[in-house]
Formats: sequence, C-alpha cells, structure tokens
Amino acid sequence: MHDESTSNTHLEIVYGTPHVQGNVSGELLASNLELSFWGGVDHVTGKVIDRSHPLVRQCLKDKILAIPGGRGSCSGSATILELIMNGNGPRALIFERANEILAVGLFVAEEVFGRKIPMLIVDPENFKTVLGWNKRDIFIRDHCISTQPLETSTNDLYKGFGPEHVQPHTPELSELDKVMLEGNCDENSGYTKAHELAMRVIIRTATIMKASSLMSVCQAHVDGAHFGPASVFFGKRLRDLGGKFTVPTTVNAITVDRQRWRDLGVDTGFGTESDELAKVFLDMGAQMSFTCAPYQLDSAPKLGDQVAFGESNVVCYSNSVLGARTAKYPNMLETLIALTGRAPLASIHLAKNRVPEISICAPPFNQVREPLIDDSFWPLLGYKIGAKAGSRIPIISGFESMKRPPSRDALKAFSAAFATSAGAPMFHMLGVTPEAEQHAGLVESDALQPKISITWQNLKDTWTTFNQNFDFKVLPRTVDLVSLGNPHFSLLELKSLAQLVHGRTKHPSTSVVVTTSRTQHSLATQAGYIAQLDEFGVQVLTDTCWCFIRDPVIKKDARRIMTNSGKYAHYGPGLTGREFCFGSLSECLETACTGRWEAKVPEWLQVGVQNLP
Repeated sequence: MHDESTSNTHLEIVYGTPHVQGNVSGELLASNLELSFWGGVDHVTGKVIDRSHPLVRQCLKDKILAIPGGRGSCSGSATILELIMNGNGPRALIFERANEILAVGLFVAEEVFGRKIPMLIVDPENFKTVLGWNKRDIFIRDHCISTQPLETSTNDLYKGFGPEHVQPHTPELSELDKVMLEGNCDENSGYTKAHELAMRVIIRTATIMKASSLMSVCQAHVDGAHFGPASVFFGKRLRDLGGKFTVPTTVNAITVDRQRWRDLGVDTGFGTESDELAKVFLDMGAQMSFTCAPYQLDSAPKLGDQVAFGESNVVCYSNSVLGARTAKYPNMLETLIALTGRAPLASIHLAKNRVPEISICAPPFNQVREPLIDDSFWPLLGYKIGAKAGSRIPIISGFESMKRPPSRDALKAFSAAFATSAGAPMFHMLGVTPEAEQHAGLVESDALQPKISITWQNLKDTWTTFNQNFDFKVLPRTVDLVSLGNPHFSLLELKSLAQLVHGRTKHPSTSVVVTTSRTQHSLATQAGYIAQLDEFGVQVLTDTCWCFIRDPVIKKDARRIMTNSGKYAHYGPGLTGREFCFGSLSECLETACTGRWEAKVPEWLQVGVQNLP
C-alpha cells in the first residue's frame, strides 16, 4: 500500500482502500486490540460483551469503529449482518489489515439486502493516526477519513493518489467463474441465480484477500445456525434461488438439538425457525452432521487437501493437526463456496503463507512431573499462546521432554482456545503437527526474533482470568451447572467421563450437560457409555453446542457455570451473563458431586510456578 497522510491548518486527513464505499460521519470508537464480534458483541443491542476487551460495555450503535483486524469466531460476519439489519450496528469500519470475517457480513448486507456501511483499510501509520482520534467525530468519504467535513470534490481528493486505493486489484476468473458470475444460468448449465449471488461475494472477498485467482476445493464445512432474522433469510434465499452444494458439505453445530428441543422447553418460534434453517442446508445437499468437530468424522480432510471450512476451532485444528488447507472462512462465505466449489487462492491455501512468523516455547516440562499435568493444561496453553501470537502463525517448541505426545482431544482443546484469543488460522507444534519439522530450522537458527517463552506463571495468570467472578476475584463458590463439550465431546471423552462418574453420586442442585455429535453419541450408546452417564444424571445433547445454548437448558436461576473449555471460559460470561470457573474434566466431575468449586490452583501448576528460576 502507498497510503499517505496529509495534514494542514484546514484539514486532518488519511487515506485508505475502500472495500465498501460511502459517505458517513460519527463518533470514532477505536481500540488497538482485535475484537471477535461473535461472542464479543451482542448481536441485538450492539453492546460489547467481551469482558477481556478494552471496549467492554461500549455500544457500537451509530459509532465508527476502528480495530486492527479480526480474531476469534468466524461467525462475526453473521453478527455484523444482524446489527446492520436491526439498526444497532456501527456506521463504518476501519481496519489496519484485511478483516475478511466482518467484510463478508458487509458484502452480504449489500448484495442480498441492499444495505451498506463503509469499510476501509489503512496502513499501520495511518491507523496510529486514527487511534489518536478516538472519541472525536470523524468524517468518511470513499477513501478519505478526516476529523473535519470533507467538502472538497471527490476529484480533488483523488489527486496524487494511487489507483489501487480507488480500484483494488480483482482476481483473474476462469471461464466457469465467468459463467456463474454473469448470471447466464439455465437448466442446461446446472447453475442458478444462487451461484451468481455467491460469486459476487466470493470475488469481493478474494479482492480483499488479494487473491490472484479462484481455486477449487474438495469439501466444505458450513454454519447453519440461527443468529437472527437475517441469517434465516440468507439461507432460505439461497435455497429458493435454486442453490445446491457442489462439493461434499458438513454442517456445524446448530442452535437447537433437533431431536429434543421441544422436550427441552425451547421457545416454539425460535426452535421452529432453527429447525427449518437446518433443513435448508440439508435441502441444498449437506450431510446431517451438525457438529463443531467434523474432524472426528470419517470424512475429515487429509494432509494437503484444499477445503473451505468455517468455525474457528475447526479451521485451526484442520490446518494445524491434519495439515489440510483452509482459510479462516467467515460464516456465510463457506456456504457460498460450497455452492460454487470455488474459493480465493490466497491465505494459507498457499504454502508460502503457512510459514511460521513467530517462535514460542512452551514451559519446561522437566520442572513438573508429567503425570501431574492434567487436561486443563492444553486450553490454558492454547489461550496464552494465541494471545501472544495474535495474527502471526507460531511455531511452538518445548515438547521434546514430554513422555507422550498430546492426544487428539488435547489438541482439540488447545486449538479451540488458541483460535479464541488469536487471529492466526493455524499453528505448528514441533514433534507433534505434520508440517512443523520442515520449519524446525527457523527455531534452531533463531531466525524468528524475538523468541517468546511461556512460563508457568503465564499459565497461572490465564487460570486466574478464567476463574474470576464478576468482581474479578477467585473465590470458592457453589456451581449450578457443569458444561462440557465445547468443542463437541469425542467418543474417548465420553468414555473418560463415564469412568469418572462410576460409583459416584451427583449433587442434586448441580446439573451436568454434555454436547456431542450424533455420530459420537451413537458410538457411545453402543459402548454403553451413554447409559452410564444417564444413570449418574448427565444430560447429553446432540446437534447444538455451548456457543448457542441459553435458557431453558441453562436454568434461569443458575448463577455459576463450570467448564473444562478454554473457549467457553472466555466467551461464556458475555454470552450467558453468568459467572464462570474452569478446571480439568476430573475437577468438573468433582464439582458435579459436591456442588462446589474450591478455587484450588491445580497441583501441577503450583509445582511449575514454585520451580521458576
């Protein structure tokens, strides 16, 4: 980019690249920390609900929001779309780097609903300038941002300005791409108006990703959840336009357990709409998977497979642990890619963009007797490393002294927590993940500087963050609900829980709810684990997950929730309005039996901190 900043006695102005043009003004709300719109912003009111973010309790309605980029959930695109449509969203968005997640929400708002808000990307120096204008009224006209009204004609403002800011580079299209885009669709071609709409959004996203062209993918994982009226309309619109998926497609966890929502007391209107929306995706040809852990299915991608996946933990796990290749695709865009089979040739679809950008060392395991380390270690480590990495792909070392490599479930917990705090779509773990060894020389040569070391104290600080009450204190407390399965529990996790509950008695005032996929539930039923869990009093739900569960599954009088998920420990307080505590699976089970969490730092973590040099 060649953005430049101009300032004189009359006009403070910076230039950016507009990916949605417009002319607006309003109060600037700025932060130098990325914000996940899903789980971080209330999709109805526009209020920031992420307790860890500097903008918490601020309302985005009618503000101009400036943040560096994106992090966390792929569903931020659906959140910003709902806010635009209900009138409680920001007036414009300013980024330091491309934010495809929010961009897709804006593109869909314009292409499907005819509503738009401006979006600009400015270079780092200009972004610093914009940060300095926080709380001031600013004015946007196309590519220009100023603290004063932009009365100058557009032609004058463009003088001396590079053409790439006005007309960003667009990707080269194949003949097939052009057929779908031009809307020359008939029964003979097999393409419909749904494909035309899909291509318009895909190409606009490819432009912001600076893709040279589009590419074919071999499968997709899409989100079919009910985020609000706009998400329901979007799905039905694609189906009604004749949309059919052209590649094998799985569907993420949805907002209700389709088999039980009526018995659970879910609101009839919401349950019916959620059920109908899920059916829309099945009508378009998706598999009835309804899971946020599709890597547990037989259809999981293999090393090198080019796929289009949504859901942040799925993206991270598939790229990192399986070695598949997918960008961090926003909600709705993965659906459009599934319709066309075409995706931007950019991001980490390309080998050159999968190279580590930061070196991070895990705590020294020889300071702790490894058997003491329990499963709570992995989400704590993932969350801390994600926060340190930010938008950079890390290569993580320090696992050489481990007696056993981390299990798939440990890596699932790590990936989910990492994807919550990071913007990066993957990580490399030396000695563990399939592509890490080819980059080992970067660590050995100290080519990546500065090298960051995670300490046991860092993990204790994260443990404290996860366990603070609303007064920011870590205190023993009663627990009303134990929440497990974010992401969905695997067969082995259901087995472990069944073994833990054997011979134990659940506290009558504490509920235990687990979410899993139909596939894993069926296998666990055959193995006898579901019967054991049912006898103890565990409620096992399928299709949905904790990203969406609210009342009545979470009872109205439930004030405190315990989880073993780093992802849910982060998002849960904002999503549910309840206090949270975090611990290992065995600690969660102990709390389920006693009804109380004792606020004890795990023994392995105490030992690690005590052995610090």
